[in-house]
Amino acid sequence: MTGLASIAGAGLMGRLMALKLLLRGWEVRLFDPDSRAGRSSAAYTGAGMLAPCCELEGSEPLISQLGRESVSEWRGIVEQLKAPVALQAAGTLVVAHGRDARELERLRHRTGDCGEVVGEDRLRELEPELTTFRRGLYFAGEGHIDNRQLLAALERTLLSFPRLQWIRGKLEEDAGDLVVDCRGLGARPDDSELRGVRGEVIYVRAPDVRLNRPVRLMHPRYPLYVVPRAEHVFVIGATQIESDYLGGITVRSSLELLSALMSLHPGFAEAEVMETCVNCRPAYPDNLPRIRVSPGRVRINGLYRHGFLLGPRLAEIACRVIDGERIEALESRIVGDLP
Repeated sequence: MTGLASIAGAGLMGRLMALKLLLRGWEVRLFDPDSRAGRSSAAYTGAGMLAPCCELEGSEPLISQLGRESVSEWRGIVEQLKAPVALQAAGTLVVAHGRDARELERLRHRTGDCGEVVGEDRLRELEPELTTFRRGLYFAGEGHIDNRQLLAALERTLLSFPRLQWIRGKLEEDAGDLVVDCRGLGARPDDSELRGVRGEVIYVRAPDVRLNRPVRLMHPRYPLYVVPRAEHVFVIGATQIESDYLGGITVRSSLELLSALMSLHPGFAEAEVMETCVNCRPAYPDNLPRIRVSPGRVRINGLYRHGFLLGPRLAEIACRVIDGERIEALESRIVGDLP
């Protein structure tokens, strides 16, 4: 099936759907009031973590199962793009200070056999500069993707298709053979179940720090994550606030994040704070995504904090729904009819 598809929302999900449909032969019109850089999208603020095992800590096994499939699809997507995107799969290392050892043990219990319990020697082999920690958990195969490079590369790739129109504005009417709604929280007027979950991140440059992979620092109130980028830049995050307030990062959040960061590695004490970012992720009450369909219309929403982890898999499932193909039992939990 092909024709004219109109996509509302040019965040991560909208761009992935546009690429999938273009590769299937559709003509695509992509609508978003934001600029093509996508600075207002939740994806622009995200850290791009691809950690299906670590997500077992606070998510249903369904997220991890779909996430594993999605992680394997990212490399194929990146290879199709017309600009480079940093994609790493060197695993995730999780550590905890002695007073928080129970949090590390709790994560080990929740993740089962996914992670490798590492002692001091193995930990030094993985991250030589984390000298204050004696044990941790290592999740091989996990990784991260540079979210901002990805948005830019998707923009460039989509614009290379003559069958794409990128329109700065809202989709005012249902036009074409198919409408795909990827508006995130912008869809709340039509979807009362959606809520916003605020996330706050800090970008720092730390020339005295070298990390080879994402590192999580367990804490009873907030598990800090540190994601390395090029040129000694790191993305720091942890906060997950039940709020759709888009004001600047709070003093308390900043202090908590940066204090925990310095406790991870003393070299962060002299880091340059480059940027603070805030956005709200769309979520449903059960924190699972939804793909809802009716004739000529598909809505994909509720990606919560799992946008990068699940994006490719959700786009593939949605395209199979559009083509009338069979959906697996696992996938059927998130696919249903539009009300």
